[in-house]
Amino acid sequence: MKKINKVVVFFLFIGTVIIHAQTKVVSDRPNVLFIAVDDLNTWLGCLNNYSNTKTPNIDKLSAAGVLFSNAHCQAPLCGPSRASIMTGLRPSTTGIYGMISDEKIRSENPATNDITFLPEYFRNNGYHTMGIGKLFHNFAPKGVFDEEGGREKGFGPLPEKRFVWDGFGTSDRENYGRTSTDWGAFPERDEQMPDHQSVNWTIERLNKDYEKPFFMGLGFLRPHVPLYVPQKWFDMHPLESIQVAPYLSDDLKDIPQIGLDINDLPMMPSTEWAIESGEWKKIIQAYLACVSYIDYEIGRVMEALENSKYAKNTVIVLWSDHGYRLGEKGTFAKHGLWDSATKAPLLFAGPNLPKGKVIDAPVEMLSIYPTLLELCGLPAYDKNEGTSLVKIMHGNKPETKTYALTTYGMNNHSVNHGRFRFTQYEDGTQELYDHKIDPNEFTNLAKFPEYKKIIEKLKHFLPKTNEKWDANSSYTFQPYFVNQKSE
Repeated sequence: MKKINKVVVFFLFIGTVIIHAQTKVVSDRPNVLFIAVDDLNTWLGCLNNYSNTKTPNIDKLSAAGVLFSNAHCQAPLCGPSRASIMTGLRPSTTGIYGMISDEKIRSENPATNDITFLPEYFRNNGYHTMGIGKLFHNFAPKGVFDEEGGREKGFGPLPEKRFVWDGFGTSDRENYGRTSTDWGAFPERDEQMPDHQSVNWTIERLNKDYEKPFFMGLGFLRPHVPLYVPQKWFDMHPLESIQVAPYLSDDLKDIPQIGLDINDLPMMPSTEWAIESGEWKKIIQAYLACVSYIDYEIGRVMEALENSKYAKNTVIVLWSDHGYRLGEKGTFAKHGLWDSATKAPLLFAGPNLPKGKVIDAPVEMLSIYPTLLELCGLPAYDKNEGTSLVKIMHGNKPETKTYALTTYGMNNHSVNHGRFRFTQYEDGTQELYDHKIDPNEFTNLAKFPEYKKIIEKLKHFLPKTNEKWDANSSYTFQPYFVNQKSE
């Protein structure tokens, strides 16, 4: 009997050692701070300091990590871009080309019906997951986070009456949507902004103890329109310091018809209207004010992290879902397959990563999912279509030259391959830009025979799969997308 008891005790001891070892492996893994900023373009101090932008906290974070100066979204629209990041799949694979309810991303769609969302993958691998604000298109599907902070509906707070823009412009009011675009100083205090409350929630949790490593998602609403923040942020950007975006009035003369259809946004202010009305610099001022406000909120989070016990063992990723045009190509919006619409900030910081490194090679937001897994020592997820950026960040050259693919609607794709951007629409029409001589993409070179070989080379990066529109995804802002889905 004593021998049996000794055997039982021995195996209990061994079991305890194994469990303790497994727990230690999990607890030694780094935490994740996952920061999403809505509609943030590349007008940051750490990128080009354009128009005297002021982003000291993002600049400080960039100096502490690795900044990708040529990162591109998978779709220049919130819904499909965020669905792509969270599923690890391209829009052309899922058919999610337009807006979609968070709850319906995982549906009868064969590509997504059993997909594991990025935060879920961390939870399934021993992490405590928390999230607040705009992470998916709205907040997140139910059950994705262990702790859900939710999101305040809309993009408020809002004044009783709009300041400048009515939201309709010259659009068909009965059949197509109203934009929340407007600009002006409102409300009075930072504490009235939903983003401020999201940061308070995040700071509160950074001051707690956890038995497991954590994944913390923080999604900011600004600088998404309306461009409302308190007056003090406007005061940081006097109008006389504002430099407008590069613009040519006849820039679209060599654009294919589908490109013009996609860019037809009569509910948004046009650049010509902004020039004639004297509002161009005021719109940019409001955008920069919103960016400086978000930079301040990011600074609050980073200070809390630095003062916490998690400072030395947390991976930080900061990203945006797409760029935002501030007059380029004739309008103030995202929506487009040009650099100003697809390029957005992407940076990583954390244990064992280089500091102050800037990488100019084109990369994709799709890489966020696999990169975080590798940085945290988690097994790769075999459904991910993106490529981890860890090797690139550590200075090892990728096996092949990197590229970034953006999709807008079914079978409309744009490839950024460093020097060149190539776009092909569903009818086969094309655009080609040489960024070495034309960084503003003013001259479409696709029709010139001397560029035929370059186009053929870049066509190899276009996806072979182009799924039909997901039944749960739509975009009713423009006739083009309504018609494309119905065909």
